[in-house]
Amino acid sequence: MTLIRPATKGEKPRPGQQALHAWRQTIESIFDTLKDQLGLERHGARTRLDVAARVQQHILAFTAAIWHNETTHRHGPARSLIAYDH
Repeated sequence: MTLIRPATKGEKPRPGQQALHAWRQTIESIFDTLKDQLGLERHGARTRLDVAARVQQHILAFTAAIWHNETTHRHGPARSLIAYDH
C-alpha cells in the first residue's frame, strides 16, 4: 500500500498527487455521508469492535434502503431515507 498525500508548503510535488484531485470530492462525500447522514460521530460505542459493528450496521441498512428503492419499480413514493438524515 502506498500512502498518497499532497505536498506540503516548500516541498516538491509528490508522485501520485494528481490522483488526489480526481478522488478528493468522492472521498469527502463518503466521509460526509458517514458522519452526518448516518450519525456515526455519535455512535455511542465503547470499544473498537463495537464501533466497527455499528458502522457496518449503518452502512448495510442505508445500502439496503437504496437497493430497495432501485429494485422495486412500484408506483408511489420510494422508501424514505429520512431516518438516515439525523
